[in-house]
Amino acid sequence: MNKVLVIVGPTAVGKTRFGIECADRFNGEIISGDSIQIYKGLDIGSAKPTKEELSKAVHHLIDIKEANENYSVKEFQELCRRYIKEISDQGKLPIIVGGTGLYIKAALYDYQFFEEEQEDDPYESFSNEQLYELLKQKDPAALEKIHVNNRRRLVRALNIYEKHKKGISEIKAQQEHKLIYDCKIIGLTAKRKVLFERINRRVDQMLEDGLIKEIEGLLNNGIRFGDQSMRGIGYKEFEAYFNKEKSLEECVEDVKINSRHFAKRQYTFFNHQLDVKWFEDKDEAFKEVEEWLI
Repeated sequence: MNKVLVIVGPTAVGKTRFGIECADRFNGEIISGDSIQIYKGLDIGSAKPTKEELSKAVHHLIDIKEANENYSVKEFQELCRRYIKEISDQGKLPIIVGGTGLYIKAALYDYQFFEEEQEDDPYESFSNEQLYELLKQKDPAALEKIHVNNRRRLVRALNIYEKHKKGISEIKAQQEHKLIYDCKIIGLTAKRKVLFERINRRVDQMLEDGLIKEIEGLLNNGIRFGDQSMRGIGYKEFEAYFNKEKSLEECVEDVKINSRHFAKRQYTFFNHQLDVKWFEDKDEAFKEVEEWLI
C-alpha cells in the first residue's frame, strides 16, 4: 500500500509553506488539493503558490484548466490517484496539500461516483411529480435528500437505479469507506484569534498584490462570475463591486467574513470526515511524519 502524506487545515494556516518543507525533507512531490488553484489566471485570489514556491518543489494539479472550464471531484480523484502512483513508482513521497476536504476524501478513500447512463433526460414526458412517485417505488430512501422540484437529481437517481438495479443509498452503504493508501494526515491549526488575523491580513495582501486587476483581466478575457472558477471565495464576492452594487471596501469585508466562515467549515469537515492529527507546532508535525516514515 503506497504511503501518502496529506496536509490539511483551514485557509491561511500555512499549508503551502509546510508542504514545500516536507517535500524537501522527505523527498516528495506535491499534489494540490485545492479546487481553484487548478485554474490558469486565478493566482492571487486562490493563494496559489508563487513562482518562487513552485520552484522549490514539484507541484501537480496547478494551472491545468482554463478559467472557463469545469472541474469535478471525480476528475480530481482520477488525476490525484494517477499522480500518487507515478510519484510512488519513482520512489518519492506523494504529498497532498490543500483545504478542499471533499476532493481529498474522494482521492484517499474507496469513494465511488455515480453517473447517469445518458446525458439527456429519458423521462421527458414525465412531470416532476410523476418522477417523484416513480422514484418512491424504486428507491424511496433517495427521496430523503431530493426535493420534488429538483428534476435533475430525480432523473439522476432513476438512471442510477436502472443501471445498477439498486438505489444510491444501498450502493453507498456497501462501500467500506476505508483508506486505500497508508496515509498520515497532518492538520495544521492555530488559535482562532490568530487564524482570523492571518485571514484578514491575507485578504488585505491580495488587494495590494493586484487582485482587482487580476479579476478585471479575467473578465476582459470572457470569463464570467457564473463560471465555476469564479465561484470560489476571493472572487465571487467582487461581482457586486463590478456590478456597482457594493463598494470595494464592502466586498473586501465580505471576503474576510466568508473566509472566516469557510475556515470553520473546514475544521468541521476534517474533524468528522478524516483521521487528522492536529499540530500548532511545525517541528512536532515534522517529527510525527518522520516516525511514520520509519
